Amino acid sequence: MRARSVVAADARTMMQQGAGAWLERGRAQVLRGDVDGAMATFAAALAEHPDSADLAVALAGLEWQGGRAEDAEARLQALFDREPAPLAAAFLLARLQRESARMGAVERTLRAVDWRMARVGESIQAIELLDDCGRKRAAFDVAEAAIAAHADDPRLHAYAGMLAMQLGGFERARERYAFALAHDPRALEWQSAYGYAVSKRYTDAADADFELMQGFLDRPQLANAARASVLFGLGKMHDDVGRAAQGITCLREANRLVAAQLPWSAKDWRRLVAARLDAKPAAVSHPAADDFAPVFVLGLPRSGTTLVADRLARHPAVCNRGELSLVARLAADVARAANPEAAREVAARTYRMQVRQDDVAARWFVDKQPLNFLYVDFILAMFPNARIVHCRRHARDTALSIWMQHFAGAEYAFAYDFERIATVAQGERRLRAAALQRHPAHVCEVRYEDFVADPLAVTNELAAWIGLPPHDFSLAPATERVISTASAWQARQPVHARSIGRWREYADHLPELLGFDE
Repeated sequence: MRARSVVAADARTMMQQGAGAWLERGRAQVLRGDVDGAMATFAAALAEHPDSADLAVALAGLEWQGGRAEDAEARLQALFDREPAPLAAAFLLARLQRESARMGAVERTLRAVDWRMARVGESIQAIELLDDCGRKRAAFDVAEAAIAAHADDPRLHAYAGMLAMQLGGFERARERYAFALAHDPRALEWQSAYGYAVSKRYTDAADADFELMQGFLDRPQLANAARASVLFGLGKMHDDVGRAAQGITCLREANRLVAAQLPWSAKDWRRLVAARLDAKPAAVSHPAADDFAPVFVLGLPRSGTTLVADRLARHPAVCNRGELSLVARLAADVARAANPEAAREVAARTYRMQVRQDDVAARWFVDKQPLNFLYVDFILAMFPNARIVHCRRHARDTALSIWMQHFAGAEYAFAYDFERIATVAQGERRLRAAALQRHPAHVCEVRYEDFVADPLAVTNELAAWIGLPPHDFSLAPATERVISTASAWQARQPVHARSIGRWREYADHLPELLGFDE
């Protein structure tokens, strides 16, 4: 009552000063912690200034914060329906929609904005939001629209290059990366040089790009992270043209630099694996949902997870959500909970909402986070109808492929040292054996070598085991393929068996490979 009376007493004065004065007063109340007073101020202000977008956005933000999401969304939607759409309303509405995993709605909201009229920072904000929501095509389109208005901004070109590569537009990716590299030295820190190098298969040892990449390395005061990124790219380029020795020299230095920046404990890893093996699987306390059947494609990185997930996603009833970080986060939440059983049910609902989203009518959803092999028991406790596809590849080929790759994310800190890789591989092998023994009806092992020898036959067998309706997997996918992993280029090439036994070509240069055996 007091908040309302204060607002009423000052209303005449505020009306004389306009919407800006109301907005300033409400914001001051928020800073003092008087949220109820601020809401009353904004409500009164809107009665006097119903066309003020700033006031409507401010009130909607407080409504959302106060648990009145539906009221906030209705207010924003009404505001957003105006022409042109206020940018602040678009961002707030998109974030509200993201909270309830309506990523399709987020895309529609942000696509309605004319990004040619926005500032660069605002466009980058939209690109990052759409990227976080998995809306790669929409993020790319925003980047391209922003480039049309701000063609000289290297940041926009770097974002467009990254997204074009994930969408399979490798020529456009190289064009955008090249602009960023030519116009901003920071592009090396953005890993644009690495993206530029891996978006092409090199066949000419005299290609001018070798001189270009060496020039980047010769720059004074180049930060170690940027140097490592360039070295990974240059190492890959040398490997493309058959110069194994030069490639390994670059890759050794690149791995050394990254490993020094990312600490990793073998002792902690072994303890984690031991804890998983010793833990008793949790009892399932809720029935499986008939309309949601998650499929987890996991295993060591570079063991074929992207190939398998991508091929399964050719089925019209399957949606591939890519590499999600959800399971690890939800497992950590449950581990901290006072009531693990109740927390697991919340985790299952959260996972389902975040994965199902609002864009497709699929029943089967693929999560191809490789490191989910740490959470098989947890996954099956959440979803008793889940199917676990555990990918396996010859240990030496896997180790080589991991070591030659520049990963994104600290969870792959083990990937830059052969001893670390061997420790993780040993743990993965033990966990795989335990999963197959504990859950034989829910876990299926797929060997990389079998898959590349006959991908259609293996995919058909796997689909039948999962329970998919019959489908011709030789047909091209009906929807656009997004590959956001380290395999963005390789996974779009025809499946081949040339990588089987590839470690032998490098054994003389990398004797560490002989320490792997499977």
